[in-house]
Parts: sequence; C-alpha cells; structure tokens
Amino acid sequence: MRVVNTEQMRQIEERAIQQYGIPSMLLMENAAWAVVEEIRRCLVQNEGDLAGLKAVILVGKGNNGGDGLAVARHLVLQGMDVTVLLFAGTEQLKGDAALNLRLFQGTTGKLFVIEGEKQRLVARFALAQADVIVDALYGIGLRGALPSLIEEYVNEVNNASACVVSVDIPSGVEANTGKVYRTAIRAQITVTFGLPKWGLFLGEGPIYCGRVAVDPISIPEAFLEDESISTYVLTDDTIREILPIRHFKGHKGTHGKGILVAGSKGMSGAAVLAGRGALRSGIGLLQIVTPQGIAKDVDASITEATVWPAPGEDSLNEESWEVIARQAEKAQALAIGPGLAQNPGFGLVLEEILRTISCPVVLDADALNLLAGESSLIEARNGRGPLILTPHPGEMARLCQCTVADVESNRLDLALTKAAEWEAVVVLKGSVTIVASPDGRAFFNPSGNPGLGTGGTGDVLTGSILAWLAQGVSPLEAACLGAYLHGKAADDLAEEYGWSGFLASEVADRLPKVRRSLELKLG
Repeated sequence: MRVVNTEQMRQIEERAIQQYGIPSMLLMENAAWAVVEEIRRCLVQNEGDLAGLKAVILVGKGNNGGDGLAVARHLVLQGMDVTVLLFAGTEQLKGDAALNLRLFQGTTGKLFVIEGEKQRLVARFALAQADVIVDALYGIGLRGALPSLIEEYVNEVNNASACVVSVDIPSGVEANTGKVYRTAIRAQITVTFGLPKWGLFLGEGPIYCGRVAVDPISIPEAFLEDESISTYVLTDDTIREILPIRHFKGHKGTHGKGILVAGSKGMSGAAVLAGRGALRSGIGLLQIVTPQGIAKDVDASITEATVWPAPGEDSLNEESWEVIARQAEKAQALAIGPGLAQNPGFGLVLEEILRTISCPVVLDADALNLLAGESSLIEARNGRGPLILTPHPGEMARLCQCTVADVESNRLDLALTKAAEWEAVVVLKGSVTIVASPDGRAFFNPSGNPGLGTGGTGDVLTGSILAWLAQGVSPLEAACLGAYLHGKAADDLAEEYGWSGFLASEVADRLPKVRRSLELKLG
C-alpha cells in the first residue's frame, strides 16, 4: 500500500473531484461512515446497538471539522447521545463543513462553541461521561503547535477513559513529519482516508495514532496506485506476494547457502542468534566464520550450522580473508557484523569482501562501525554486487557523521539519500523501520513493538535477511521480508508476554510460525 505526504493526498483528492467527478461532499460523507464503523467496532460486539451511548466530537473549522460534524450527525441517527465541541465561530465554517454544520443543527445533538474558560465545565463533564471521543480538530494541513486553548482541551481528552478516535491524523501531529511540538491527541484508533500519511509512521506519529484503519472513501483505485508515489507501507498482502514458495523436490542445496561472519570473545551469542535467525527463516546451508578462540562455543550452541574457525583468538583479523573467500565461493549471500568487534585489521578484509565478492552482502553492527571509521570502504562495493546495510539510529549517525537526533528528525529523507549515495538497500531500524532502495522507493514497516528493544534482536534480523537472500529473494524484498516477519514474530510474542521479557532467541523461533500464518492465507 502506498503512503503519501500532504501534497500528494491533496492532488489525489483534487483529481478524484475534477477528473472523476466525485462530489467533495460525498468524499466527506464516506469518510464519516468509515469513522462510524470503527466506532462501532470499538464500542459494541457482534453488530450490537450504539443507542444510548455517549459521544463527544471535537470539531475545528476546516474540512476535518466537516468530517467530524458528519460523524456526529450519523451517530445521532444511530441513537447516540452526541455533544459537539466547536472550536471556531459558526460563521468560520465554509463549504462542505458549513453544510454539515447546518445538517447537524437539524438533529437532536448538542453543540457548544468553545470560546474560552466559560465552556470548560460543560466540556469537562461531557468528556468525562463519553464512551467515545472523536478528534476532528485538525487534519493533514496542520503545521506547528496547536493553539494554547486547544492544547488544554487535548490534555482533557488524553486523560479521559473513553475510546479516542482521530479523523485522518491525530490533531497535533504533523502529517509529513510525525512531529509533535508540545502535545497532541493520543488516539486508540486513527481512521485515515485514501492512503495513509507519512506522519503516521515518522517521528512521534506512531506513539499518538494507535491502530490505523485506512478507508479509500470511494477514491478510484487508479488514483491511489499512482506510480509517481514511491513510498509504501508493508502489509500482510505485500509480504505474501514475495514469500518464496518451496518446491516439493527442494533440498538443502536449492534452499541456498549463506555465510555468516560474526562473533568475538564475549560476543559469541551474537553469532549464534544471527545463525538462529537464518535457520528459522529457512536457509538450506548456513556456514559461520568466527574466531578460532570461540569457534567451539559457537559450534556447540548452533549444531545445525557448519562452523569454520578463522585466525584470531579474540576477534577476526586480517588473516581471516582466506577462510571467508574459500567458503564464499559457492554461497548465494554473505552477512558480516554481529558481535564482530572492531579489529582494525579486519577493515582490510571487509574492503576485500566488498571489492571481490559478487553475491549479495549484508553489513550490520561492527561491520557498520568499521565502515563509519573508514568511509571510503563503501566505495569498494560500488558496482560489484548488491549491498544491504542494517543500521540502528546510532550506527546511522556514525555512518553519516551526524547526531542521533539528526537521524531521528529526518529518517525518511536520510535513508533514501544514503541508499542512493551508497548504492545499497538501507534498513534503518527503529520503532517503524524504514527500508530504502537506491531507486528511490521506501517501505515503512509497521510490525514490531518495544519488546524488540533487547540485546540480540538485531542479530536475528541480520540472519533472517541473509536467509532470504540465500533463497534467491532480491535484496530489496529480502530486507522487507526480514524486517516485517521479524516484527510479526515480536507481535506474536507480545500477545503472550506483553512488551517486555521475551528473548531474541524466542523471536527467531517464532519466525516459522508467522511465516506459516501468512502462507495459509495464500489460498
């Protein structure tokens, strides 16, 4: 599914109105119905009745407010007790929003124009009694902080016990950046229209938007599939399309050989976890190159892989090239970095790998740190073969010689810029991981949760990407598969344990289950 910025969404809506002839009022009406249906799912079970429940709708003066007024009218007709809090003078509403105000005023719903403190008591009482609160204050056009009067009411909403539903995007969240200046509506559900917006996945957007429901509101699919839009969100359907299907006569040779270069003294677990991620992602043959000083420990911990000791007691050094080159001769993919340590001598080996090995190469962890210490190393790869980099924000900051704050405030643009500059697929990890391609495409990965914030989970992801590459999946699709299924495995664990306490090894062990759950829906 494509993801858009504010200008792209406005252009799509304008085309739907001007070229396809859809009345703007109909788009607003469809948007309202989409919100009503999500409210029904939130409040009642098994097609139950909304009658008698209480709703408060916070309305601004723009089209987002018009959507909210249409929602309010439909909820009144569903038998709900509806109160509208209008944060504008009635004369300020124009066009479709003004029409929806008049239509609502013809119902039994209550409307209060909020002008200052004198309405605070009424609003506070209504919010405290509400079963659902609908945020229709500001839409995708907001820039900067909310007005101070509205901020006070936003805090009241965020402290209420009701289900909070935002219309298109939570008020206070910038649609292009996800930035929140002081405060924003914290929604349980955000119903977004046409296509999801960048700000739902960037910055603080994911913290405030809750579950995102997307409704096309009758905009033609041809407009939503505009090829000029190059940002996407990964979904179950996306991943099903790229999952490799195994042949009945397949064997370990046809399922791919991958080389994992990993581990150092005290960090043998990183090699083991990356190997486990690869094996649980279906690789046929996994061969681990690790320092001879820890090779026995790695071998004992991951019996399904072949372990090749290379020179170095504590960490791999410049003499490890011969072992790596020999094992990589017939490999379909190579991954370097988990628990590697930053031995300067291995930098020479890394340069040789990038310069001479033509199969896809994944760089993670200390391989990225070595790269950051010698930026010209990456030039050795240009044109020699596919490359995937998997930095977390700290590693990306070192690679780009900037601060972590700089990375976090500019994730999408930075990932795309560096993917093009480095001629590599960049997997910028975070609460919403971004997979960026050198051709200008970018994919937001919505799967995963804070439970992944524990040691070793990144190693599992590296191993998983290695496995998909070895099975013949393209670098961009392998990165998307690895990131999405890795997050889905964590989400599956969170159903049992919540957002803390599960282990990186358990994430690896859930990978076959979540893959299978997608495969079963293929038919």
